[in-house]
Amino acid sequence: MNHTIQNEHLTVTAAARGAELQSILGADGTEYLWQGDPRYWSDRALNIFPCVARLTNGSYYLDGQLYHMDIHGIAPYRDFRLAENTGERMTLELAADEETLQSYPRRFVFRVTYALQGGTLAVTYEVENRDERTMYFGLGGHPGFRVPLAEGASFEDYRLRFSSPCEPKRVGFTDACFLDGTETPFPLENGRDIPLRHELFDRDAIVLRDMDRALTLETGRDGRGVTVSFPGMDYVGIWHKPKTDAPYVCIEPWCSLPAVQDVVTVMEERRDYLRLEADGVYRNQWTIEIHSRAQ
Repeated sequence: MNHTIQNEHLTVTAAARGAELQSILGADGTEYLWQGDPRYWSDRALNIFPCVARLTNGSYYLDGQLYHMDIHGIAPYRDFRLAENTGERMTLELAADEETLQSYPRRFVFRVTYALQGGTLAVTYEVENRDERTMYFGLGGHPGFRVPLAEGASFEDYRLRFSSPCEPKRVGFTDACFLDGTETPFPLENGRDIPLRHELFDRDAIVLRDMDRALTLETGRDGRGVTVSFPGMDYVGIWHKPKTDAPYVCIEPWCSLPAVQDVVTVMEERRDYLRLEADGVYRNQWTIEIHSRAQ
């Protein structure tokens, strides 16, 4: 089942499964969200909880016990309940049940709220700890955007531009997409830009830290673009399917990271994981701003 909100600028649709965005449609008919294609990537905009990306052997320790969890955790694979839809704002929520407790032994409610504010879609994550024990969790977004957005343009016509100059570090990954324990400077063109080319992703995702917290997908040929702002996230992933000509790019704000190569994660020991005490509520908001006026 899908749910929709809209205003004069945007029409936004999300699915019950994973509370995953299905469409961000501009008033001029431009679709900004990647529409999924099994040749490249079937998903569109995953919500990631309570682990980000891969766990070694699909496993982790919590409370001294070994548990198993799929890539990106629980949220992408479960149906969320529609808790509210006011027409321009909707909240979908997932509550722990006996099935989730088998893979993540905490009682929680995870809410995803989509709210339209002019030409901007605000995405709010809320985690409520209904357990008597501290929660430890990873969290993040995984939206993909169509490239090119303008007819007649090519993938290479686009760039990713940070809102201000910065000197990010690239988090090192192994060939199997686990952390390798290294960080290296990631040079930007003109101190701000990442010109897009498919070869950027031949070794999978580019994950950065110590960067500016707003990143724009744009081209000089057309006014259409997308800015993802993530003030409360420490990392951003940039990705499309490796070694392909995939016509999209993901801009992924993350609060935490994958597992270290060959090390089974102990949640309580991970510094990048979020901690939430019993009866606590955690909130984090990031935004997708649509630039739709053709030049």
